[in-house]
Amino acid sequence: MGKELSIDWKNLGFNYIKTDLRYISRWKDGKWDEGQLVEDNMISISEASTALHYGQECFEGLKAYRTKNGEIQLFRPDSNAKRMQDSCRRILMPEVPVEKFIDACIKVVKANERYVPPYGTGATLYLRPFVIGVGDNIGVKPAPEFIFSIFCIPVGPYFKGGLTPVNFNIAEYDRAAPYGTGAAKVGGNYAGSLYPHELATKKGFADCIYLDPATHTKIEEVGAANFFGITKGNKFVTPKSPSILPSITKYSLLHIAKEYLNMEVEERDVLIENLDEFKEAGACGTAAVITPIGGIEHKGNLHVFHSETEVGPVTKKLYDTLYGIQFGDIEAPKGWIVEIS
Repeated sequence: MGKELSIDWKNLGFNYIKTDLRYISRWKDGKWDEGQLVEDNMISISEASTALHYGQECFEGLKAYRTKNGEIQLFRPDSNAKRMQDSCRRILMPEVPVEKFIDACIKVVKANERYVPPYGTGATLYLRPFVIGVGDNIGVKPAPEFIFSIFCIPVGPYFKGGLTPVNFNIAEYDRAAPYGTGAAKVGGNYAGSLYPHELATKKGFADCIYLDPATHTKIEEVGAANFFGITKGNKFVTPKSPSILPSITKYSLLHIAKEYLNMEVEERDVLIENLDEFKEAGACGTAAVITPIGGIEHKGNLHVFHSETEVGPVTKKLYDTLYGIQFGDIEAPKGWIVEIS
């Protein structure tokens, strides 16, 4: 389909590229239709759609990886499907069945196979599933109809020069409200983070860290990613809170730390005043896998963990193990990989 690709796989960024086909399914009269692959990357919706006025929409992010022998695999798509169902429930949208979600992901990857980057480039095919409320509706209530769609783009490795630590400061703003939508992957959470992010970057930081909205004493999220720390006693610790988006990468790292690296793991409160307990720290998510945290500025002081220039040895080991599983070089736990024939 289309002319031959002229993509520099080793120098891809994280930017939109129109690929050949995307999947779209519509919910009407109480059920989803079968869905289809389409060429058009434009969606025509009513001007009164709830997605435009009341933020009734959610999304996901996952990747397809090419292995050394040229095969393609998805990493834990069932977890993305279940998380999307949680998001849909939270804002009164119809859930997409897990089987339909995974089937749609497979269809999109197969239809755009030529865009799956070669093994060894560090690049992947990023999938963006989303659900939006559409139709003629002006009252504050759920939409009469919905669209579920998935498109994909080839993206480069997040790190051009290897794993390089970056610094963060503490946001004056909250990412989510107590008992709000922090645990759902809805657009409003991200819209509210744009301004604090800009303030952080203007001060020379990669992004900001959000504290718990109720007391402002505990770390919750690092920009749009989850936080983890390695204690001086070599324990993998990550914050626990109902406001945190449950990162699939984070739960994968918890499993890897325990089962592959024989570390103790803990989900608990991480107090901003107790940064001294960690010898290494990082942020984790689908896009970057792991971003090592060099230092965190709090009350005018920069607390440096392992180093501002070198990645810590435990963080490196975690990254290498997860990366190896995703690209098929290390055996994955049962059920984590969906092979695309």
